[in-house]
Amino acid sequence: MELEPAVLLVGFGSLTAIASLVVLIRVRTRRRKAGQTAAARRAEEAFPAIGIGLTRTRRAMWARLLSADAAERESLGLVEEALLGADVGVSVTRKIVEQLQAAPAGVQRDRQTLRSRLATIMLEMLSVHRTPEPCARPHVVFVVGVNGVGKTTSVAKLAYWFRAQGRSVLIVGADTFRAAATEQLKTWAQRVGVELVTQPSGADPAAVVHDGLTAAVAREVDVVLVDTAGRLHAKKNLMEELRKMMRIAGRVVPGAPHDVWLVLDATVGQNGLSQARTFSQVAPLTGVILTKLDGTAKGGVVFAISNELGVPIRFVGTGEGLEDLQEFDPRAFVQSILWEETESPALAASAA
Repeated sequence: MELEPAVLLVGFGSLTAIASLVVLIRVRTRRRKAGQTAAARRAEEAFPAIGIGLTRTRRAMWARLLSADAAERESLGLVEEALLGADVGVSVTRKIVEQLQAAPAGVQRDRQTLRSRLATIMLEMLSVHRTPEPCARPHVVFVVGVNGVGKTTSVAKLAYWFRAQGRSVLIVGADTFRAAATEQLKTWAQRVGVELVTQPSGADPAAVVHDGLTAAVAREVDVVLVDTAGRLHAKKNLMEELRKMMRIAGRVVPGAPHDVWLVLDATVGQNGLSQARTFSQVAPLTGVILTKLDGTAKGGVVFAISNELGVPIRFVGTGEGLEDLQEFDPRAFVQSILWEETESPALAASAA
């Protein structure tokens, strides 16, 4: 049976209308999603750059809590799961849950009350005493850490940061076991506009430290940043070399090194805590620099470092640029973790 042309035309017109409707729905959906993404991005930018860097941590912590009902939140099982998902660690998670359990019955049923209590507990954990900066000139900072964590780049960013404070800086390239580190530092030093003292690959790192600090004293430099080696596969030799460099530094500049800052890669999570323990056995760590906090890492490890080792977080790196290193602000950190992306950042700020 053949269809009349008019029937065919109507059928074709209906299909065209349906196709147009589907396209329209898709376009509107894309626009709505784009609008939501733009709104979330604008909201994140209302925080410091660390707000974007903590995207994964925030979502790991709140994904289950936000979808839970009041009874589930009150059991604290989901809170524990959320904290572990954010890489806070077993020991610290247990302490947080115990403090929540000590609260009056039923307070966890309200999401805002729960968030406020979490903010208070987290801020207390991050309130580690920072030793005052010595008045020594030069102020000698040893930057330590295993290979691959962004140590050499962090040295360059620190030089840039100190320069922005109006202080003169000299970099000592004591990682002579890795030729690439020396070349890297030469490039960075030129970009930042600071002096660099180093020697060819294979030279004695302690000798480089001696020469660098001697030059810093003669030139009346304000800050010396010492980039050290980080050979994880030769841990014993690495630590002995670090001890030797510290002894030499103290002979040239009394009291040096005045600071020892450990660089940790935020993407390794709890493995960073193990690295911190290893270095703390050799050097009196005075701070931690957390790198690669760019949205792909879980930043919960900072609670374990502060709580278990008593070492303050000094700086966080949130990008590749020289300016992407900022002083650690515990309150901004907690606010960024506890912010719900559907709300104004001001509400998260008020919760913390």
